[in-house]
Amino acid sequence: MDQYEMMTENPEETGAFAERLAQYLQPGDVITLEGDLGAGKTTFTKGLAKGLGVKRTVNSPTFTIIKEYKGRLPFYHMDVYRLDDSFEDLGFDEYFEGEGVTVVEWAHLIKDQLPGELLNLSIYREGDTTRRIVLKPYGQRYYELCKEIVS
Repeated sequence: MDQYEMMTENPEETGAFAERLAQYLQPGDVITLEGDLGAGKTTFTKGLAKGLGVKRTVNSPTFTIIKEYKGRLPFYHMDVYRLDDSFEDLGFDEYFEGEGVTVVEWAHLIKDQLPGELLNLSIYREGDTTRRIVLKPYGQRYYELCKEIVS
C-alpha cells in the first residue's frame, strides 16, 4: 500500500496543511487521525474545519464523542477514545455515508465500524514543534487526493 509523508515545523504549518486538504474534500469523505496525546490531532482538525469554512470554535469532543459543525460542507468531528462497548448504537454509518466530512480521532478503536475507503493520517512528534504526518489512502479517491496534496 502506498503511503505519503510530510513534515511540518510548527502548529501553524500543520493547520495550514489541513486547511489546504479541506479544499479538496467532498461529501462523504472520511479522515481518521491517530497520534499520541499532544501530537497535533486537534490542531490538524481545527485547520481542516477552517478550510471547510467552519466559523465556530473547534475543540476535541472527548466527552460528547461527536460534534457537528456547519461550513461549506457539514463537518463531523468524532473522538472515540472514551467509548465503551455501546458504540454500535451511535449510528456511525449515517455520518460516514452522509453529506459531510467526518474526522475520527483514535479511529483504531472502532476499526470494524469504519468504511473501507478513507484517508488515515498518523501524526508523530519529531521534536518540540516538528511533526511527521503519514497519510495512508484506502481507495482510489484518497490515493488521487494524496497525490494531489503531497508533493
